[in-house]
Amino acid sequence: MQVMSELRVIETVVRRAALRRRWQRAWRGFWWGVLVGAAGLLVALGVFKLLPVPIGVLGGAAGFMALACIVGFLTGWWQRESLLQTARWLDEQEALKERLSTALEVGHNERLGRWRELVVQDAAGHAGKVDPRRLLPFRLPQTSRWALVTLAVAAGLGFVPEYRSQAYLQAKREQEVIRQTGRNLAQLSKRSLETRPPVLDRTRNSLQAVGELGEQLDRNPTTRSEALRDLAKMMELMQQQVREAMKDPALQTMQKAANTSGRENAQSAEQLQKQIEALQKAMDGKNPKPDALDQLQKQLTQLQQQAANLAAQGSQASDAAKESLSRSLSSLARSAEQMGASLSSLDEAIASLEAGQIDQMLKNLEVAEKDLEKMRDLAQALQQAQQQAEALGKDLAEQLKRGQAEAAISTLQKMINELKTGNVAPEQLQAMMNEINKALPNAAPYGKVPEHLRDALRKMQAGQQPAAAQALADAAEELKDLLDQLGDAQDMMAMIDSLKRAQMCVGTGQCWSQGQSPGRPGFKPGGKPGQGVGTWADEDEGWTNIPENTGLWDNSGVERPDFDPRGLTERGPTLPNSLTPTKVKGQFQPGQQMPSITLRGVSIKGQSTVAVQEAITAAQSDAQAALSQEQVPRAYQGAVKSYFDDLKR
Repeated sequence: MQVMSELRVIETVVRRAALRRRWQRAWRGFWWGVLVGAAGLLVALGVFKLLPVPIGVLGGAAGFMALACIVGFLTGWWQRESLLQTARWLDEQEALKERLSTALEVGHNERLGRWRELVVQDAAGHAGKVDPRRLLPFRLPQTSRWALVTLAVAAGLGFVPEYRSQAYLQAKREQEVIRQTGRNLAQLSKRSLETRPPVLDRTRNSLQAVGELGEQLDRNPTTRSEALRDLAKMMELMQQQVREAMKDPALQTMQKAANTSGRENAQSAEQLQKQIEALQKAMDGKNPKPDALDQLQKQLTQLQQQAANLAAQGSQASDAAKESLSRSLSSLARSAEQMGASLSSLDEAIASLEAGQIDQMLKNLEVAEKDLEKMRDLAQALQQAQQQAEALGKDLAEQLKRGQAEAAISTLQKMINELKTGNVAPEQLQAMMNEINKALPNAAPYGKVPEHLRDALRKMQAGQQPAAAQALADAAEELKDLLDQLGDAQDMMAMIDSLKRAQMCVGTGQCWSQGQSPGRPGFKPGGKPGQGVGTWADEDEGWTNIPENTGLWDNSGVERPDFDPRGLTERGPTLPNSLTPTKVKGQFQPGQQMPSITLRGVSIKGQSTVAVQEAITAAQSDAQAALSQEQVPRAYQGAVKSYFDDLKR
């Protein structure tokens, strides 16, 4: 029993050493894998930095490095030694003269008798002194140094910029533009199909073909010449289909009417009439002309300027100036009343002037200006609504002649609703028949509309009012079908414009946002600089936040019916009362030298006989007060302060 116990001690020590040796082999194998993987990563990085290979090569190299580490570890771990081999290694390391290996060989042979016991006992005594952790310490192997150096070199190489030729960079930019263009074409096609499903199969197929082309360009961007060729083919195909569709005279007339209206959603006669009535009600039944109101506003602006000058003079203002201003205000009030623009604020301003309340008069004039501006806007809106109402056909014949299909459908619907009752008066029925008979020549281009109208006439003459209503409903349905066909053609025209835009983007190498068509110029005042026309920007943020100009816009041909042109000297009443312009009086003597002062940076010199120091001192005081009270916009405070500081020197 003692021999077996001592033998187990020997085997335990040897097993611990064998397991530790196995872990060390796996550790060394792991670092060999790190070295091999780092070398592969270094090579891949070098190739990537020098050659235009895909960036996926680096991902593959990283994966190879991880695989090499795992394979190296498993290779070292897979090698197993027997207890006898480990015992011989321990005998060699500890100079035990084969004690442990001999004990393991003879330990299970009981026929050796006493000699076996002595060998095992001796080996067990020496085995107790063996420490596997001392013999097999875990430390970084020699391979790890080279692996870490290789990794450090690879990391440093990662910060080195890639070398790419200009031709390659240009090709990559073109591919990115093509990919983005294809993505936008696919989105536009999908949105068009979802927003308004086409009526005709050929239109649906064409829009789907554009979407497929966009997806193809997005997934697999080709060269610029190939992309332009594909876009040109698709555009030519759609243009051919549009030309074939627009051969229909009815569609041509309807498209011309849509272009002439200048609005995407033309209003019906009922809507326009309601709008006109609402505007007339807002103006108390009066209808002043916008041009006349513009002239009134200009006169009011001039009178405001005179009133501001009068307020600046204060108690020194002459009675003659007040009397002249009062007469001008009275004349303006009479002119406004004759035009139908009653401005009670003008009467209040006159009363304030007579009472000597100049400040109150200025406030009343500001109210009058706002009322006049509001009335001018209403007059302009009323004039536009009346012009649109005049452009609409008055009856079915004119509506069909001008291609106003929506208005014609509305007129037919009125007739249908009246005929469905079956008790239309003879006079009213005769009026309907006359209107339909008058519209027959103009209905010739609209497919089967003339047939349905003739059928309705026959049934009206026969007294079959419900049947006549059904015939008119068929005519209205035919017009709706033509409208749907026109909608398909317009969708294809819009897609052709998108294809042209895509061609421009691909041809010029611009992104989709840069290649977009110029937007409609904005007229809103107080905004930020951009594609606006003649309006002021915010003083605080408008001029300090200049947007990036990513495209060009064209303001040619833009009409400004809603704003008067204004220059730097025409801001007028929009300024605070304390910033009214003033004049500096000079002293001039005929025949003498022109008075002048020396300006810094200007070499022109002369002689001045005017004492300007008093004026400078007063101006500096006024400027300081304006700055302290924040009457000067913040964007100009620095310039104003610097100017008057220079005058002190």
